[in-house]
Amino acid sequence: MAFMTKGDWYNSQAFWQNGPAPGAIYNFPGNTAQSESNGFQRSQAPITTGTSVLGLHYKDGVVIAADVLGSYGSLAKYRNCERLMKVNDNIILGAGGDFADFQYIKNIIEQKILEEECLDDGFSLKPKSLHCWLTRVMYNRRSKFDPFWNNFIIAGMDDDKPFMGTVDKLGTAYADPVITTGYGAYMATPLLRKAYEDNKEMTKEEALQHIHKSMQVLFYRDARSFPKYHVGIINKDGIEIKGPLTLESNWEVANM
Repeated sequence: MAFMTKGDWYNSQAFWQNGPAPGAIYNFPGNTAQSESNGFQRSQAPITTGTSVLGLHYKDGVVIAADVLGSYGSLAKYRNCERLMKVNDNIILGAGGDFADFQYIKNIIEQKILEEECLDDGFSLKPKSLHCWLTRVMYNRRSKFDPFWNNFIIAGMDDDKPFMGTVDKLGTAYADPVITTGYGAYMATPLLRKAYEDNKEMTKEEALQHIHKSMQVLFYRDARSFPKYHVGIINKDGIEIKGPLTLESNWEVANM
């Protein structure tokens, strides 16, 4: 039976001098995102969240809406969270999901727009470009197993034509005349899609009525919704964000 000599022990220590200590995680050189005790830190779940965002094409533009509630779990904690962002003169961004992640993305986009304005070259960001960029950002973070916990709707005018696209936390993206996120994907999509298919040339007023009705249905059905919401209108004339608008409700039937 062979035994390790003192010289062999020193040689093995020299060979393994940069390795991990027994029971510890190896901290690769230059990697600041990893700690020796806890490893990688990841957001396992969203904390303060917003619910559905609704979007609908009409004849000359797009209408998009989101309520103002920030939910802390099942607690209706923050009641003045605006989740519609005016990006520039022809783009509105609506966000559902984690509100802190939305604020982080919002700061990046605002800096991006500021840098673009400093170029003063006569060009401005288009909604299709922002949609494509956000898709790359979301997929990149998802690939690092550290996603932004959001669903975004990007609405605007692209070459004088209405555009609306969405991207979720996995980087899944598509464009459509009717888009809803969150619980609205189950409750509001059938209402808005039927309205759009019945009248694809609807006016702005008709689109606003359909959005208002859908927000009312969500308030009745979605426990994380709120009776106040913002609505954004995008057309050739520019962008208008109204609100918060108040929903009327009648709960007398709840006794039954």
